[in-house]
Amino acid sequence: MTRHLDRLVRKLESITRLTEDEKQAVLGLPITVKELGADQDIVREGDRPSQSCLVLEGFLFLYKMLPDGGRQIMSFHVPGDIPDLQSLHLTVMDHGLTTATQSSVGFIPHDALRAICHAHPVLADKLWRDTLIDAAIFREWIVNVGSREAPSRIAHVLCEVFLKLQAVGLTSGNSFEFPITQAEIGDATGLSTVHVNRSIQKLRSDKLVSLEKGRCTIWDWDGLKRAATFDPTYLHFAKAE
Repeated sequence: MTRHLDRLVRKLESITRLTEDEKQAVLGLPITVKELGADQDIVREGDRPSQSCLVLEGFLFLYKMLPDGGRQIMSFHVPGDIPDLQSLHLTVMDHGLTTATQSSVGFIPHDALRAICHAHPVLADKLWRDTLIDAAIFREWIVNVGSREAPSRIAHVLCEVFLKLQAVGLTSGNSFEFPITQAEIGDATGLSTVHVNRSIQKLRSDKLVSLEKGRCTIWDWDGLKRAATFDPTYLHFAKAE
């Protein structure tokens, strides 16, 4: 199981420094690995989970369903993320977590997470830092949906996903997997699929990015950041602080 939990170690080391004892404690966590297809719920609103989910491969997202059947995606999650770590302290889920693509996920029992937090209080603080960064991302997404023009919203999401994947070694130059559908991009940015398509064409015509066959290539990183008014401070990477 060490190779699976190494994903978590790598993610935590992107936002903080781990001691050798803390690394070994994380690598010693019990984990059950499952392979899931796309569009499979891992937790639903109202669930009372007894374990948290570590993304090993693929993409996940948090979402809320509206009474009219609409859906708001609130964050995308990449390998190394624990999107529902807050379920360790929040008994009832107030949102859903689902797979965007075929994914490999690992489930870590809450009892084991509580035990490691009690045995390693400083590590518990570092896990708390991870959940606080999730909250910072939520704040930034509120600004993204509420205050940016359509192409800028999409550019901002692409900048964020690129840096998160780069931090855990899952990019190839300025290219990365992005198998997110236009409908899902729309649910994440508050745009119709028509506006999403037009905005992607705009970013492409400006020679900033290309999105083809589930892969994104950034042609002009500085230009994409300007288009997105992107400031990565809210991701709180360790090397940047």
